[in-house]
Amino acid sequence: VIFTVLLLGLQGVRVVECRVANGLDCFEYPAISCRKHSAVLTDFGGVGDGKTSNTKAFQYAISNLSHYASDGGALLVVPPGKWLTGSFNLTSHFTLFLQKEATILGSQDESEWPTLPVLPSYGRGRDAPDGRFSSLIFGTNLTDVVITGYNGTIDGQGSYWWDKFHKGELKLTRPYMIEIMFSDHIQISNLTLIDSPSWFVHPIYSSDIIIQGLTILAPVDSPNTDGINPDSCSNTRIEDCYIVSGDDCVAIKSGWDESGIKFGMPSQHIIIRRLECVSPDSAMIALGSEMSGGIRDVRAEELTALNTQSAVRIKTAVGRGAYVRDIFVKGMNLNTMKYVFWMTGSYGSHPNTDFDPKALPNITGINYRDVIADNVTYSARLEGIANDPFTGICISNVTIHSGKKKPQWNCTDIEGVTSNVYPKPCELLPLKEKIECPYPDDKLPIESVQLKTCSFKSVSFF
Repeated sequence: VIFTVLLLGLQGVRVVECRVANGLDCFEYPAISCRKHSAVLTDFGGVGDGKTSNTKAFQYAISNLSHYASDGGALLVVPPGKWLTGSFNLTSHFTLFLQKEATILGSQDESEWPTLPVLPSYGRGRDAPDGRFSSLIFGTNLTDVVITGYNGTIDGQGSYWWDKFHKGELKLTRPYMIEIMFSDHIQISNLTLIDSPSWFVHPIYSSDIIIQGLTILAPVDSPNTDGINPDSCSNTRIEDCYIVSGDDCVAIKSGWDESGIKFGMPSQHIIIRRLECVSPDSAMIALGSEMSGGIRDVRAEELTALNTQSAVRIKTAVGRGAYVRDIFVKGMNLNTMKYVFWMTGSYGSHPNTDFDPKALPNITGINYRDVIADNVTYSARLEGIANDPFTGICISNVTIHSGKKKPQWNCTDIEGVTSNVYPKPCELLPLKEKIECPYPDDKLPIESVQLKTCSFKSVSFF
């Protein structure tokens, strides 16, 4: 029976021959790679009524289209409708394209979510010690993968999972919405993502990643709904995203305590720009707290946060080891913040009580410049670690309007300098006249990647 289904699926695959001059309706989209072949989910039995499970339809479609990986790759169109599905895996040289008014709905039937072992750099699940549910859209050991569309929607229907989390009923870690592992040349763009069970976008152990034009929405009280979490990733570009989250809008990670130290894969060479964030209980950008493989060379610019707990926050602790260094931030416009600058050396989340008290993180070379902030409760809370101070902090050209009578700067176990900063910083950050904190002039390789204009011809969706 499966063999018959596959043959029927192959018959629906089209060669992309789309030219404006030939009179066909063309759908154009930007991507790292164009595809020679295309198909529609309905070719494989998909039913977009919001009730019928399409898990097998997605699996059959992608299995069929994987045969074209060496022949120009393939594109799977998700047409308008509501497409209920459990977890499914992507393939290489492949594009998943969501049309306008197409919505992928995450199933609330746990039998449609396969289980996976814990991540090697974490050593245990985040919600429970044992394994974890596969992500809604998952891929591992892939190359050249695009998830995009005309602002189609992926709805994780996370409330089912949030309720189980709050009730302590989870025996495995909740699924993420999109997770790509051990892969390279990845694009995730031009989509609306809502109500993930946990983290929304989680590239891990991967490189050469472009994430752009995402609208990510979750209730601000939803648990652990981080927006974009590059984890042990390199050469990554995040741009033009709008995120409302119950946790950090962007969190850069690299493993947890001894497992992360042993795995030893840093997150590095990352650019974040034109990010807008709303997160009343968390950060616009967090570095950590799971940073035991190291974080270095992160650049962030043209950032906007509204009603957010903190701007760019460093989270770490004794036992994490590794480092956060060479961090460069410029151009932040902030309004209604609890903190502008926040660094925490005592973040208490550990996988177990056996962490190494000698594994001290090295936090150095942290640079912020060109910041305007209004309606702020505290300017800064900068707390290093006793006998392991955070060093090389530079803050310049900053104006913070508080209106609060509370002490504005709280600093312990840090070293650095400031220039042209109001209100006056703490004594551990002395004034140094006429300096501008550094920001690299060179470009990361991922910044030079130009998207191609790709197209496919119109097809009948019904």
